[in-house]
Amino acid sequence: MAWRSVGANNADLIRQLRDYGVISTESVANAMIATDRKHYSPRNPYMDAPQPIGGGVTISAPHMHAFALEYLRDQLKPGAHVLDVGSGSGYLTACFYRYVQAKGDNANTRIVGIEHQSSLVAMSKTNLNADDPSMLESGKMIIVEGDGRKGHPSLAPYDAIHVGAAAPDTPTELINQLANGGRLIVPVGPEGGTQYMQQYDKDANGKVQMTRLMGVMYVPLTDLRS
Repeated sequence: MAWRSVGANNADLIRQLRDYGVISTESVANAMIATDRKHYSPRNPYMDAPQPIGGGVTISAPHMHAFALEYLRDQLKPGAHVLDVGSGSGYLTACFYRYVQAKGDNANTRIVGIEHQSSLVAMSKTNLNADDPSMLESGKMIIVEGDGRKGHPSLAPYDAIHVGAAAPDTPTELINQLANGGRLIVPVGPEGGTQYMQQYDKDANGKVQMTRLMGVMYVPLTDLRS
């Protein structure tokens, strides 16, 4: 993409994403500046490109994390329940936490990262504690092991849901866990085929509207490898 770049450090990377218009709000920039990618991406943390983090998994490019925060920002309010499906390294989960906390402390806030690889669950907790152990200690951020395609019903409904891998078709189970007034963003389409980032908004009456945001290329949501 035209804006792809490399930062000298985390703050420089975020500055460049702002300069290119990928980040449009101060609050998103602040959440990303506060969450240093070096804790989550051992290789090339400040390059605007996906990076391997182990287990055949990558951390998404910074510009995709920025888009996720921008598209979901209206739902990221104090007391919100937020679900990050395929939370991987824990980076975006941490950004969600910091964004919501910056808007106001609320005992009801729950930021849930769900990841089906146990090794990544453990790694993400290590990453988060290296960044700031108070995030997990607060009880407002939770990392769970499970099949994110089925969501995490025990803390539903969610005001915001982000999915970090492609669903083959409409993710009905996740839409069902969306709160009225909530928003889900998810890549949809077959592996190796045409995929789009799609936004699902549920109104106050529970009616769902889908908006196609942009063409993307993501790995699929999958079962654990045998």
